[in-house]
Amino acid sequence: MLQFSKLDREKIEAFRPYFSLQDTHISDFSIGFQFMWGKHLSLDYAIFGDTLILRELFAGKYYFYYPISLSKSEEREREAIEEIEKYCRDNDIRLHFTNVPRRALPFLALRYAEAAITDIRRWRDYLYDAAAFSSFEGKKYAGQRNHIHKFEREYPDRNFRPLHEEDLPKIEAFLQEYEETRPEKHEYLAETELSEVHELLPRLWELKLYCGGLFVGGRLVGFSVGERCGDMVVVHIEKALRGIEGAYPMLAREFAKSFAGDARFLNRMDDAGDLGLRKSKLQYLPCELVDKYNVVPARAIDSVSYPPEIQTPRLNLAPLSKKDDEKYFRLASDIERNRYWGYDWREARKDTRKPAISWFRKCTEEDFHRRLELSLGIFLQGELVGEVVLHRFGYHAEAEIGVRLLPEAEGQGYAREAVRALTDHAFSKFNLEVMEAKCFRENIRSKAMLEGAGMRNVGMDETYFYFRRTAEM
Repeated sequence: MLQFSKLDREKIEAFRPYFSLQDTHISDFSIGFQFMWGKHLSLDYAIFGDTLILRELFAGKYYFYYPISLSKSEEREREAIEEIEKYCRDNDIRLHFTNVPRRALPFLALRYAEAAITDIRRWRDYLYDAAAFSSFEGKKYAGQRNHIHKFEREYPDRNFRPLHEEDLPKIEAFLQEYEETRPEKHEYLAETELSEVHELLPRLWELKLYCGGLFVGGRLVGFSVGERCGDMVVVHIEKALRGIEGAYPMLAREFAKSFAGDARFLNRMDDAGDLGLRKSKLQYLPCELVDKYNVVPARAIDSVSYPPEIQTPRLNLAPLSKKDDEKYFRLASDIERNRYWGYDWREARKDTRKPAISWFRKCTEEDFHRRLELSLGIFLQGELVGEVVLHRFGYHAEAEIGVRLLPEAEGQGYAREAVRALTDHAFSKFNLEVMEAKCFRENIRSKAMLEGAGMRNVGMDETYFYFRRTAEM
């Protein structure tokens, strides 16, 4: 199983091999981006084979970055996708891919029977032809050249050069002046970015980032920071003093001339929905807006609007109600009888005291609301005798089934009847393709029950027998 660890700044250098070779053209896969924004995105990472998997926690939900392989192998990436699916299924996490490059979209779109796909405009990166950006030649760049020519006329004593660690006091003095003269904007992203710029500065050279400054008469009036990632240079920071007309296009061109080298592209990142910034970035004539797709695969339970009611020759499978609380409490709270259920309610509550009598039923309702599992009571002549549950819904039309009975209802074939009925219903109505089950190896009665319900024994390990059924079985 994947093991995720916190991505902190002390570990970030270890990811350079992945980022320096990446071919996604997505700026999020870079040292500078992760340093500046990683802590705000609550990022974790896992390594699977030669593949890096990043995981972001936002608004209580996990988002998995599309995996990137050191060998640039699509096969390795796809193996990592399978591991992510297993991890989400085993941990009741809703699978949501983010930062999916365009080249990977057809694979994911075809992998899942149904998926929601979005490409949010404000997060698309602006990609520019590096050679064209370094020269601003041609009619289409006339506006940029005019600003630069005016800057050159106004400030003949200007120069641009790489900045080194000994220039740090100059950069800090510049930032103080920049902050004092900038318009009174207090947007969260702008304030956060400035804070992160200050934190990044002392480590620019340790992290091997490019840094260049624009000077007028020996005074620093602008600086930029970037890094090489694959065939592009990502520009993370670009700041110039206001009131110095032409400083920004001059800074942008000179940074590209100095650091783009043989890179094909400049990635000047997204506009975060700032329309002024969007206008400015578009005026530099990007050759591409880099798509960052979000892909959310659907599971069989996602289309189930409400728990069904299923009639069998002897039983009725239906949602629990308040009148069933007492019997359901007796069924669910008996720790000794539920040792084969694979779940201890005390772990969920973090409390060994027995909960209120309605707690177990309300948990089933919440789990269905979150589309984690579907629980139906097993009723005989209107009285609750047990429970049958679909859970561990996967992303390829599969789910796992479990059943438990009150002691007085055992030995009558009710569990077998309920499992077969709910399985058939799921195949017919929920678009399920595969039903799975497992039981402890010492639980011989459950093994016989599952086989009697049409489940096929497909293997075992030290703990469990595993079962599987498809519609043709």
